[in-house]
This record gives sequence, structure tokens and C-alpha cells, in this order.
Amino acid sequence: QAVTSDSLEVMSPSGVVHVKIKQPLTVYGRVPSDLSHVTSTSFVGVTSIKQPDGTELAKQINIFPAELRGIGEGSNMIEGAPGAASQSRMTNGSVSRPTSSRMTNGTVQKGGGTTLVVRYQNGTQTISVPTNVVVTETVPIKEKLAPGDTVNVATEKQSDGTLATSKVYLITGKQ
Repeated sequence: QAVTSDSLEVMSPSGVVHVKIKQPLTVYGRVPSDLSHVTSTSFVGVTSIKQPDGTELAKQINIFPAELRGIGEGSNMIEGAPGAASQSRMTNGSVSRPTSSRMTNGTVQKGGGTTLVVRYQNGTQTISVPTNVVVTETVPIKEKLAPGDTVNVATEKQSDGTLATSKVYLITGKQ
């Protein structure tokens, strides 16, 4: 809704939320990437579509940096395009590559097909990853926030009850 050098007003489902900006403010955005950038500490968001056989097919994968871990955590239904036969699901969680140590967050497996095993708050989900799936990575960008941008804000509750942030994920804007 509004942005100044020291505050944001963000429209949420419950109304406008005032957030103090702690400097330095880091704005994050998405850039093209691939699954080779997934590490044992990666936090990923996977948009997938449930197939007739009950499996999930990845449509998009976003790799988040450690400092944004937990942003938008969980599994949420995403409304499809008008007239679409099915909804997509955005699943956020941790993944890890096979290593000699025990894996606690899941694994990226390559075999007869490629799958991504995502561990998130309420369990795990195995998602098929086709070769043409879009993979993006969330990184710091040099864009400034503006009214009308769609953002996800990582906030901390202050001792006086107000919210503050130094990290904003720019979902849609001037990127």
C-alpha cells in the first residue's frame, strides 16, 4: 500500500499491516536457475499439480536462501487460471542431496525419472520433476519497493508489539 525509508504498509487478508523497516533492508527477487543450485541446506518452494494417479507433478521450483527460510512455509493451494480444471499447490520445504551422512530433510533423486522429496512442516511429499520445469532462485536484487508491488515480508515482533523487517521478498513488481 505504501513504502517509506522506515516503514511499509502491507495489505493482508486481515487488513493493512504496518511494518517498521530495519536498515539495511534487503529486497529479494527471482532469477533463472536450475536444480544444481539445490544444496543440503536449501529451502524450496514447489508449485505442483496433482495427477490423476495421485502423484504430484512439479510446474515450478523456487530455491530460497537460508535467511528466508520459513517464508510462506507450508503447503497452500493456488487458484488456477480461470476455467482451469485443477488447482496448483505451492509446497515449501527443505531438500538435501544424498551424502554420506544421514539425510533428515529429504533428497533430490535422479533415476528413471527425476523426483524431489520435500520435507515440510506436516510431513514429506514426493514430486515428479519433468526436464522442462522452470527453476528460479531467490537472491538479493537492487529493486526498490513501490506501492502496488506484491511482497512477502519476513517480520519480527518487537518488544513494543510492533512488527519490523529487514527482508522483503518481491513477488511481482518491476523486476
